[in-house]
Amino acid sequence: MKDKTPPPRALEARIAARVRGRRAELGLSLAALAARSGVSRSMLSVVERGESSPTAVLLERIASGLGLPLAQLFDDPAPPAGPVARHRDHVPWRDPQSGYVRRNLSPAGFPSPLRLVEVVMPAGAGVAYETGPREVAVHQQIWVLQGELEVTVGAATHRLRADDCLAMRLDQPTAFRNRTRHAARYLVALVSDHPGGRSP
Repeated sequence: MKDKTPPPRALEARIAARVRGRRAELGLSLAALAARSGVSRSMLSVVERGESSPTAVLLERIASGLGLPLAQLFDDPAPPAGPVARHRDHVPWRDPQSGYVRRNLSPAGFPSPLRLVEVVMPAGAGVAYETGPREVAVHQQIWVLQGELEVTVGAATHRLRADDCLAMRLDQPTAFRNRTRHAARYLVALVSDHPGGRSP
């Protein structure tokens, strides 16, 4: 059976289209988005042309500047509007810095405040976000399916094992680390005041 997973360049083009489209919706110049996100104008331009492999941390800054949860940057710009997302729609994306792999599971074209994302964090890997207060409240829950995961929210650190679930609000710095020798796999559920959500 032929693999229908888009190549990396196709994923970069998808992210580029989402960033360009959202910036246009907000009527922001590259300079204005740079000021809001803390990402340089030149880097934003490269991302919008699909000519880079941005890290999850960089994409989180851009998403925050656009008023979006990170998960929305991975959506197909023109998804089917139905309520079912098929296996072929769950396109994996690998963070070039940490190596973690994420897949948006929820139907991108269906209006819903709930978002599901699957993440696999490699052994010894981690990622940290400089999350701050948001205009739109985003709530997130992490359910560990396999392995162990350390999640730091603000000053509190939580060590999660298989079948543990952590509830959190995305309004302060967060970090996800796998300090073990085995990959950790977990489900992220997000709810916000608009369709979408954010995950590591």
